[in-house]
Amino acid sequence: MRGGGARARGARVLVIGGSSEIALAIVRELQLLAPRQVALVGRDRAGLDRAAAGLTASGCEPVLTFSVDARALERHETVLDETIAALGGVDLVVLAVGVLGAGGGLPDDLDAAVDVLQVNVVGAGSLLLRVARRLQAQRRGAIVVLSSVAAERANTAYGASKAGLDALAQALGDELADDGVQVLVVRPGFVQTRMTAGLKPAPLATTSEVVALATVRGLEHGAHTVWAPARLRWVMLVLRLLPRPVFRRLRQ
Repeated sequence: MRGGGARARGARVLVIGGSSEIALAIVRELQLLAPRQVALVGRDRAGLDRAAAGLTASGCEPVLTFSVDARALERHETVLDETIAALGGVDLVVLAVGVLGAGGGLPDDLDAAVDVLQVNVVGAGSLLLRVARRLQAQRRGAIVVLSSVAAERANTAYGASKAGLDALAQALGDELADDGVQVLVVRPGFVQTRMTAGLKPAPLATTSEVVALATVRGLEHGAHTVWAPARLRWVMLVLRLLPRPVFRRLRQ
């Protein structure tokens, strides 16, 4: 794996959702290939500071932090301008914005479900479109979008939100391919992180490190989609093809 894909798409890495355990694992895996300069963007200032300290200890230099909430659409353009200028440009963007929310397509807390859609589709989509435009203008670079296998056949507001972001990322990947920009959609299964703490692990549960390794391999090979673990691709293919009445019985 080491040494391919133009050293996994460049030294200057922008992480949006900068306290994400999966995104940070991806940066650490990239750092094993070559030194990285990193900018972390997110809403949790304390979490960003901890993440920056961890990446610095892993050898990344410098590690910059910038604050923005995905819901604050009016600030996205300005914050991205400031962040990329401070980083001296951008080669690779890792988009890891997301909240989980409750289970079910119609949860008890409707306001929370709407917030999942607002953050995971509208907020994340706004940030994705804005960084895509920047990379298109420079005609090079790569974007990693952290999606989910839940996007393949959604049965929760979270899955539906990831399906929306996933579809947008795929559309951008098709449009930007001729501009020299790779868009890699990463579809993990259940990942054992702070966000899933207390939840019962699903079959084929995995770790941030496994997702990170699959992501870096995907960058190296110019892939447009990766699943983690890889066999989830075939599991989800079967589930996607099931007739809806059968799928409903499986959920019961």
